[in-house]
Amino acid sequence: MNTLYLEKLEYNKIIEKLSNYCVTYIGKNYVQDLKPSNKIDEVRAMLNETNEATSILYKASNPPISEIADISVYLKTLDSAGVLSLKAILYLTKILNISNSLKIYFSQDFINKNDYSILTNLFDKLYTNKNLTNTIFKIVVDENTLADDASSNLKNIRRKIKNQEQCIKGALYELLQKNSKYIQENIITIRNDRYVIPVKEEARTQIKGLVHDISSTGSTVFIEPISVFELNNELNNLKMEEKIEIEKIIQNLSNQFIPYIDDLRITANTIGVLDFVFAKAKYSKEIKAVCPKINDEKQIDLKNVKHPLLNQESAVPISISIGENYNCLIITGPNTGGKTVSLKTVGLVTLMACSGLNIPADNGSSIYVFDNVFADIGDDQSISDSLSTFSSHMLNIVDIVENANSNSLILVDELGSGTDPLEGANLAISILERFKNIGSITIATTHYQELKKYALVNDGFENASVEFDIETLSPTYKLLIGVPGKSNAFEISKKLGLDEEIINRASKLLTSNDIEFETVLKNIYDDKIKIEKEKEQINAELERVSKLRNSLEKENTLKEQKADEIIKNAKAEARKILLDAKEDATEIIRKLENTKSSKDANNLRNDLNDKLKENTTVINAETIKKLQDSFKMPKANTNTKSTVNYKISKTRTANSEINVIGETVLDAIPIIDKFLDDSALAKLQTVRIVHGKGTGKLKAGIHEFLRKNPHVKSFRMGTFGEGEMGVTVVELK
Repeated sequence: MNTLYLEKLEYNKIIEKLSNYCVTYIGKNYVQDLKPSNKIDEVRAMLNETNEATSILYKASNPPISEIADISVYLKTLDSAGVLSLKAILYLTKILNISNSLKIYFSQDFINKNDYSILTNLFDKLYTNKNLTNTIFKIVVDENTLADDASSNLKNIRRKIKNQEQCIKGALYELLQKNSKYIQENIITIRNDRYVIPVKEEARTQIKGLVHDISSTGSTVFIEPISVFELNNELNNLKMEEKIEIEKIIQNLSNQFIPYIDDLRITANTIGVLDFVFAKAKYSKEIKAVCPKINDEKQIDLKNVKHPLLNQESAVPISISIGENYNCLIITGPNTGGKTVSLKTVGLVTLMACSGLNIPADNGSSIYVFDNVFADIGDDQSISDSLSTFSSHMLNIVDIVENANSNSLILVDELGSGTDPLEGANLAISILERFKNIGSITIATTHYQELKKYALVNDGFENASVEFDIETLSPTYKLLIGVPGKSNAFEISKKLGLDEEIINRASKLLTSNDIEFETVLKNIYDDKIKIEKEKEQINAELERVSKLRNSLEKENTLKEQKADEIIKNAKAEARKILLDAKEDATEIIRKLENTKSSKDANNLRNDLNDKLKENTTVINAETIKKLQDSFKMPKANTNTKSTVNYKISKTRTANSEINVIGETVLDAIPIIDKFLDDSALAKLQTVRIVHGKGTGKLKAGIHEFLRKNPHVKSFRMGTFGEGEMGVTVVELK
């Protein structure tokens, strides 16, 4: 698209804002190269890319991307088997480290890679090498230093250097003490990489040695005493060995990067691409943008769209639809700026969408991918009527007429202005007819009454206006489709204090047709304003009703949750009471089995009934019935044979195994408790509870119950052949 038209719509400012969200030079380069596309598949792919990144940003923090160096020169060095500097090695390692952090970022649990196919493809291009990065971080301290452990030889050399330096310093300190009267200052320093001492200039002949430096005042000479001359030589030899060893290590480190030259090149670029993609997402999040639909019907349908460069909190949204019932929209009204903002908003969000950027509008907004977007928009809203101004605008119109086609979006501000009003209006109509006939989508602003009339009676054209507040003498920036704009010249002049006599005389100069047309416009305008206000009230009421409905639904949900919790707690309490009662019943049953007196048996039965009655305050009759049914027991009889016969019957029918797989802990416990009661009555010594492996919650709950059950002597997990972890074997008392 022509750069001139992009600048008129301030596309460059969008690029500037987007660039501020990038942290790498590569990402910034991608932003600077970003241009609107006229290929629908490419636009959809770019928007999907932005949408995936935006989706992740709303769920997680920003991706761990930081500035990276231009590594192209380092990769060229590696291509020729050259040796890198430690600084270069650290830069390459940083790329691998960022790559690893990005891999971790994209592997978070909430990210389903099937939902992020485009980003998955990008993140898969990142190369990581933990072994290499760990090696570098262990060996390289900073861009000037290797760690002692970089090699055993380096460690040994540095140990010798340290010992040699201590030896030299020891010899020099001894010399300082013996010759303190000749010494300027009791310190040891270094000159020309050799250890020296500061000697008074007048005593320089008293200390035999080589002078390496003289102070600026000339009062001090720095002498290397002969006694340490050989020691310094040995030290320098060791330092030379250290330097050679360091070069070997750096050469080895450089060689380790050579097999990954292409991987590093791709990874660095991919980090830049991800930086660019997430910059689009960050910008989208800032302006609360949505992903527009891309239609094939050559339509623009924007719902509550805001100009992206305005303050999004205070900007007034507009809704505009064009391309379905008409393809030429004429926005009329006074020169107050509202018309131009509407024009620029449509053009700029169209360019943004075709660049793969989300737009600040409501969901459901739709854009067509045009071959080109043309714009003739002047920056000065108080343009003087001069030939040069008219000529300048007409040069743009000529270019548009010559290059526009059926797939063009044409935006023209104050079409036909800057010349004779009658000629300008007729010229504007003729130009708009050309745009309409070639099938382009056109939005034009004007203050000519002739264009309002033309749009009222010709197919393919529609009027629109920006609502104007007479009280404040400013536009409200609300776009009214289907309503021609009023000039409001008389009202504005009156409001500003112009003599009313002049205004009345001007009114009389209007023809009857002009007066009638303005009256019709006023009626249409007033009716539209009334309808819009009623619509706002209805929408506000609908929103209030929606919030109330949501509140009631939320309240009902909370009540249901509370009821469920009460029922759950009641069931748990009932089961606890049940278990407590069963413990009492078990003890009574044991006593009943041992008694031979009907009186004692009756007393025990009465005790049981009393305990059951005590619990009726917290559990209902149905629960009590279940409780009593669960503990049906034989009537005590003085006939010992009868009791013996009962025991034999229970022994014959009792089962030594129970299966509670699939049950919850709360449901399984009463079943197991009944099973243990029967098993105890049947005098079984060992039983098996089959609970399965599962998550282990059922097993844990059962074990907790078994620890407190009076029938249980001990329990263990099943062994091989017994069901192993899916079975608990219980030994009864």
